[in-house]
Amino acid sequence: MQKNNNQTRFENSVKNMLEIIGEDTNREGLIKTPERVFKAFKFLTQGYEQDPKVVLNDALFESSNNEMVLMRDIEFYSLCEHHLLPIIGRVHVAYIPNGKVVGLSKIPRMVNIFARRLQIQEQMTEQIASAIQEVIKPKGVGVVIEARHMCVEMRGVEKINSTTTTSALRGCFIKDTDTRKEFFSLINSPKEVRF
Repeated sequence: MQKNNNQTRFENSVKNMLEIIGEDTNREGLIKTPERVFKAFKFLTQGYEQDPKVVLNDALFESSNNEMVLMRDIEFYSLCEHHLLPIIGRVHVAYIPNGKVVGLSKIPRMVNIFARRLQIQEQMTEQIASAIQEVIKPKGVGVVIEARHMCVEMRGVEKINSTTTTSALRGCFIKDTDTRKEFFSLINSPKEVRF
């Protein structure tokens, strides 16, 4: 398969980085590393080529439900935009419908689109809440992300297992204390689902 100019430039950059840190890029284990890194980054950043609003719009359904819809523990990984190191965590997303609900599989897909871009957790939290608010137009949205950052654990302060929690609230999740309490109570309750 013919490599395009961007792939060649990327692979050359990886080879240069390896040489700068003192590696022999001609040794067996590293010969194909630039190509493998290119393919990995293509996958890890595919969110730039996808539109989360299109994913959500693809499965909107009328509904008379006016109670909270919560999907919790959506696992994700991303790359920190400051160090290109992994962010690994869970997202909890809830909304109160206002005549429309979205297909449940679309929420994790939308989370993946934002996660598969270079990110900071604070921004990703806001992006998820804003996309749901804009497309579904619910009475309110709540998003909480809990994540571990390898840029904190592997370098710098080297604090293993420290987690960062961020939240973004919209509509009745801000205005209604009971709704906010219910949301945080549900995402913090023990998980004992048996089928």
